[in-house]
Amino acid sequence: MNSGSSRSGVFRGSWIWAALVAPWRILREGRRQLTAYEWRVVAVLGTANFIDSYDIAILGLALPQIQEGLDIAESDIGGLTAVIRLGVLPALLLTLLADSLGRRRLLLLTILGFTLATFVTAFAGDASQFTAFQFVARMFIVAEGMLAVVVIAEEIRARYRGWGIGVLSAFGTLGHGLASVIFALVDLLPYGWRALYALGAVPLLLLAWFRRSLRETRRFIDYQERTNQQSAWRNAVVPVKHLIKMYPGRLVALCAALLPVAFTLDAALIFVSKTLQQTHGYAPAQVTLLFLTVGIVAPAGNLLAGWLGDRWGRKQVLVVAMVANALGLLAFYNLSGPLVPVAFGVMLLSLQIISPLFAALGAELFPTSYRSTASGVRQVVTTIGGALGLLVEGVLYSYFQSHPAAISTLVLALPIAPVIVWFWLPETANRELEEVSPER
Repeated sequence: MNSGSSRSGVFRGSWIWAALVAPWRILREGRRQLTAYEWRVVAVLGTANFIDSYDIAILGLALPQIQEGLDIAESDIGGLTAVIRLGVLPALLLTLLADSLGRRRLLLLTILGFTLATFVTAFAGDASQFTAFQFVARMFIVAEGMLAVVVIAEEIRARYRGWGIGVLSAFGTLGHGLASVIFALVDLLPYGWRALYALGAVPLLLLAWFRRSLRETRRFIDYQERTNQQSAWRNAVVPVKHLIKMYPGRLVALCAALLPVAFTLDAALIFVSKTLQQTHGYAPAQVTLLFLTVGIVAPAGNLLAGWLGDRWGRKQVLVVAMVANALGLLAFYNLSGPLVPVAFGVMLLSLQIISPLFAALGAELFPTSYRSTASGVRQVVTTIGGALGLLVEGVLYSYFQSHPAAISTLVLALPIAPVIVWFWLPETANRELEEVSPER
């Protein structure tokens, strides 16, 4: 009996240790396989993603403090966050230009733009100013995120493309982690939540490094040479024509799968910190502790997404992750006590697998001539779905008088997404982009 118990304990311990070290083995394996330039691309774009994720995280973490400081009514929260998220609409124009002017130029513009907009948010005098500044910041952040995935897809070899996008997402998750650490001090910092946004000016110091390290992607240069484009501005509408003529079914299917995911998950995520503080009685420091302990699964999920997606296929891993996410979300908003951190971990891990795999598909399913534009359209649909979810959440809150009940109701829309992914989207793992989506 003792011997069996001992073997069982060793067995469980070995699996626990394997799970803990797996992300670092994945990271080390990919790092050895990438060329020096491929790794530099991942590092530069990952750093940019780290910074813009910090900005996004502040709104979710400090929502109660922002609400109190700007005297925002409870019934107005959903509408305010929905308007901010609609900054993706003008971001579509930036991605459209990236298909004619180039990825590098637009990437540098977006990095400068979101940094300045984040900084001026610290000086917002009322809810309207706050919404306007964050709307502009979100426009540049969304455009930067989409262009970063496009560059990774075009510059990293097919075998490691998913790994690169997973690492990019992991950098973003670490940006959320930094915001969580600083948020623990929100009641001690001078000017409170405003100080969190003022720190957004720091990335300006890295702009020169970004400029030196980034070059135009080889696929975009090749496309320009093949098509003999004389005027990038005159050809700015060409990607729109290609969007309509090439692979329209793929775009419709991808957007149809993303819509219910965004409709449900955007509202669920924005109320995580608020639910922990106001429903479960967590103090800001306890929220940070949860994010730093259970939240460690988030970057691990990003790395696993890329690694598993490259080996087992994007579709199979994505479907499993979406099912797990729905279950974790329902558990987080309906359970209490020690089960809350467990449910939070399941929800967070599966979400961090879903996001990079959808991003990978969004870049891989379309040709170079309009890859950025397609990513923009995908993100517009995603953001509209998220905004609709927040607006519906506000209506449901008025009925239930409970955010957990309202969000749990939104989950009813989620099951359609894995069905669409499985039956109507092609597999892209380990295939060259020219094979997946040749120009027509």
